Order: sequence, then C-alpha cells, then structure tokens
Amino acid sequence: MTERPPHSSAPMTGIVGLGSVGESLLHLLLAAGHRVVAVDTDLDVLARADRRLKALHGNGPERDAVTFTSDHALLRGASVVVEAVPDTPAAKASALHRITAVCPPGTTLVTTTAALPVTRLALSTARPEDLVGLRFFTPPSPGGPVESVRPALASRESTAALDALVAAAGLTPVEVGARPAGDATALVLGLLNRSVALLDEGYATHHDIDTAMRLGCGLPAGPLQTLDRIGLDTAHAALMELWLRTGDSSLEPAPLLSRMVAAQLLGRKTGSGFYAYDETGAQLPADAAAAPDTDAVDVRRVGVLGSGAMARGIAEVTAAAGHPTVLVARSAEKADAAVNAVADSLTRAVRRGRTTPEAKSAALGRLEGASELAALADCDLVVEAVAEELDVKRPLFESLGRVCAPGAVLATTTSSLSVTACAEASGRPADVVGIHFFNPAPVMRLVELVRTDTAAPRTLATARAFCLGLGKTVVGCSDRTGFIVNSLLFPYLSAALALLDRQGAEDTLMERTDTAVQQGFGYPMGPFALLDTIGLDVSHAIQQRLHSHFRTPEYEPSPALTDLITAGYLGRKNAKGLRTATSPR
Repeated sequence: MTERPPHSSAPMTGIVGLGSVGESLLHLLLAAGHRVVAVDTDLDVLARADRRLKALHGNGPERDAVTFTSDHALLRGASVVVEAVPDTPAAKASALHRITAVCPPGTTLVTTTAALPVTRLALSTARPEDLVGLRFFTPPSPGGPVESVRPALASRESTAALDALVAAAGLTPVEVGARPAGDATALVLGLLNRSVALLDEGYATHHDIDTAMRLGCGLPAGPLQTLDRIGLDTAHAALMELWLRTGDSSLEPAPLLSRMVAAQLLGRKTGSGFYAYDETGAQLPADAAAAPDTDAVDVRRVGVLGSGAMARGIAEVTAAAGHPTVLVARSAEKADAAVNAVADSLTRAVRRGRTTPEAKSAALGRLEGASELAALADCDLVVEAVAEELDVKRPLFESLGRVCAPGAVLATTTSSLSVTACAEASGRPADVVGIHFFNPAPVMRLVELVRTDTAAPRTLATARAFCLGLGKTVVGCSDRTGFIVNSLLFPYLSAALALLDRQGAEDTLMERTDTAVQQGFGYPMGPFALLDTIGLDVSHAIQQRLHSHFRTPEYEPSPALTDLITAGYLGRKNAKGLRTATSPR
C-alpha cells in the first residue's frame, strides 16, 4: 500500500495494532488533531483501516494526518506510542520489543492490556520508567471510560504524557483497580458468552436477545452488539484465558463464537459478525419490518386479574392507551384500593410531566374495579398478574377458560413459570400466551411474548399487535423457564455472588465490583445493587426455578442468598440488602 508521511506540525503519536481498540483510538486522536503512525503486521488489517478512514473522510486532512504501515521503524520520532495488540504475554512482549528497538529512551510507551500486570510488562522492556497503561473495558469512544495505570516505576514525564493522551482523546478517566476490573470483565464476558449460546440454540433471534437485554436490564448495548464492537476474536481469547485459568465451564467460549472466529466473522472491525457493517463501520439497518399480521384481532376491552404492583401497572398502561379496562381483585376493597393506586400513579405522572391532567382523567374514566371473574366475560384480552405460583395460577386459568368469551386471548405475566401449564389448565390452550411485562409496567418498554406449542397464530398475532399498540417493544421466545432476560441475567448475578466466597475476598468487594461494572461497562447498576432492587427473596425464588429446569451449576441457588433471607435481608423493599446501608436492629 502507498504510505504517506504526516505533514503537519501536530503531535505525532504511534499506534501499534489496529484491532478494535487501536483503530477506535486512532479515530479519536485524529479528531483531536494528532498525526498518527498506525502500525500493524497484517496488511489486510492496514488496508481495511485505510478504507474505513477514506469512507469516513475521503482524502481530507484526516487521511493526510495518518500513515498506515507495517514498518515499526516509522515510529521513530513519535513522542507517545500506544501498544494495542492482542492481550497475551507473547504478543505484548513482541510488540514492546519492536517498539523499544526503534524508539529512543524517553518515548512514552502505553500498553492497553486489560488483564496483564503493567509493572511486569514495564520490567520486561528494560525501560520501566517509560511504560504506563490504559485499561479499556470496551473499545474507546468519545467520552468513553478508561482507567489510567501508573506503575510506581513510571517517570513523571510518562504519567503526564498519559494524562495528556487521555484528555486529547476525549476519554473519561475512571478509578476501578485491577482486581475489580478483572472481576467485572469476567462477569460481563460470561453474560456475553451465554448470549451467544442462547442464539446458537435457536431460542431467540440475535435482534430479540439484544433488544431484551438492552431494554429489560438497561444495558447501553445488547450483548451481541457489544461482542461485535469488542471483536469476537478478542472476546474469544479473553474467555479462553479465563476458562483455562479458572476451570469455570460457563466461561468456555460458546461453540458458535469459536465457529465465527474461525470464519473470520469478527464483528465491526471486519464488517460482519452478529450484525453487518458498512465501510465506515456503521451498523447496517435490519431488514424492513414485517407487514402487519392479518391474523390479529382487534382488542377493545381488556381485563386485568390481580391487584398487586404488576396488575396495577398493566391496568394503568392499558387504560392510558385507550382500552376500557376492568381490574378484578379478590375483594371489592382490594379492587378499589388498586384503582386508587392507579390514580395516585397517574397523578405522579402528571407532576413529572409524563402525561397531562386531561389524559389522566380519560384513563381513569376507562378503568373500573371488580371482585368477580364474571366481569371479564366480555373482554377481548385478559392478563393474569397474580402471585408467581403455579398452584395459584392454574385454578384461575381453569376459571378463565370457562368465564371468558370464546376466542378471547388469555395471557399470563409470569416471568419464570410454565405458560404451557397455564394453557393446559384453561381447557383452551390455543387461546393462551405469555405476555411478560417488566416492572414498573408504565415505565419499562419491553415485553417478552412467549409462545407455547399449542398457541394459535391468531392468539400470538393479536397479543403482539396489542402490545405494540401499548407502545411496548416486543421480543418473541418459546415457553421455557426464564425466557430471555432472566435466563441470561441470573447466571451473571450468581457469578457475582460467588465472588463473596473467594478466598481473601475484600470487605469492599461488592461496592468495588458494582463500581467497575457501572463505570467500566456503562451498566445502570452493578450486580449487587441490582439484586437489592429485584429483591433477594425474589431472586432466590427465580434461581430455584431456573435450576429446577436447567440443572446446571450456573443456575444453582446461591447459599449467600439463603443466609441473607434467613437473616431478614430482602433488599431495597425492607431497606436491608447487599448494598443497603440500613443494618438490622
């Protein structure tokens, strides 16, 4: 390829390795006005990075400010050289040896290792005063997180150059620490790996898996999108290292991940992974949405069975969406209290600007309470939202099968129980579907639409159209314990709890792990805070159901949760939990 030397007087920075981290950093530094010498020993990688830069900027000044080369000698003259090769001791040692062979003492050397000890790498260069580190959790992006690593042997000049590089790239410095960063990375990689395995099973599409985890858990990106951005080969190598070191079978790279790496489907950097990408690295849009399903039947009147938080939230959503709604509770008093609670919720929504007084009044005009199942007889769709126990749900579905009009859709909101068992109890299994709303229903956009083997196409189409009409995002899956979100989320939470049993576990482990997950990966909260939010008793019950179905170690109920629940710790609901300051009295 033709190499053109930088021509401006801007600072010169070297980057060795144009994988996901190196290429992303290249674009940040070019935007900051740096000249960059970009080195990679793979000519195909160099050509790909050059094509992407041209696709983004044409032959403008950004292209003129970078030299793509396989010759490390061109790094001579750079004041800072960033090593961004694969995170293995051999690859790092080889790259640093080539850099120090051409760059004079005093050149700041920056390693991007996420797992290797920076001090040990510094000593191997014989120039420990020059070497510092950047710990990226995901490839760098504008404003993205990075942890600066300053070994004790590094000179003041090197640490100052490191700080200047972070500032120029527009990155956000975070302070996490090596061990919490390693724990957080292992937890997140395990979650990503299980997502690949779920896709390989054919249980759900890549789009539905990503949508479910992004909306259901508040992740900044879906797990498969994240893998594409990291680079499937990078994630595969990291998982392999963790698996071999720990013996944890859940960290063994999923077979699909291994197949994709072998086929060089490495994600965004190669233009193809779980998604496809154009020459600029932008994700290509999915295929056009399917035409509306003609099997769907219009839903006008809606019934909600239950009076708890989920039932009230669903009734609020359906009434606000324009459906006449009847909420049926065990008694008239409970029904009235539920309707009043919906009114209070809508009042808060008005106060927060989420709705108008007129819309509130209209919604309440559509909502009524009742205490007899007969009130559901003229409903087009009934949503059951009672206690998460099959012994409670099955008799109710048996009654619904008799009371509700022929063809009415009967839905359960269960998050982890068998929809099929409810369908069988109804005596009309073709009419039964799972509609798993997420709590709080008025706020959470996601719905998991769960199909059984006996659900009629008309039932599924009607349920999907109904949920879309509520303004929800719908993902589809078959009837299996945990569906998409819980089956992926709870092994991640269990793995976090297992850290508490690690020999020499620090007293600050929970806080520091949560911080690492939040600051490093952008998750809305860490695993321990999330357990408190879900409820420790609820989490334990879901673990038990998952383990009863799957019978694998990653779903095994946590002894720590058992001990906590026995001691009266339930999480946020009673202000006593893993990350809750209030202590028992």
